Amino acid sequence: MAKETQQDISLLNTNLSNARSENESYEDYRARLKRNKDILKTYAAVGREAFREMFPNGVADAITEAQAQMVKEKEEEAEQSV
Repeated sequence: MAKETQQDISLLNTNLSNARSENESYEDYRARLKRNKDILKTYAAVGREAFREMFPNGVADAITEAQAQMVKEKEEEAEQSV
């Protein structure tokens, strides 16, 4: 059981703590709590195996890729509006 829990934590690969870090702003803290709630809700809904298929590199990588994609789209949108 402990081994499965450790594998699940490494799959999520994100800070699931409800405690606010010293160098974390309140807005970042609230956003992280909301993101964690959504991640855990998805994990509970689809199960461990489906979650592993959805996020083979872990959730943190998927979040990073999504943020990079959003920045890229905003830059392209700004170039088109000029």
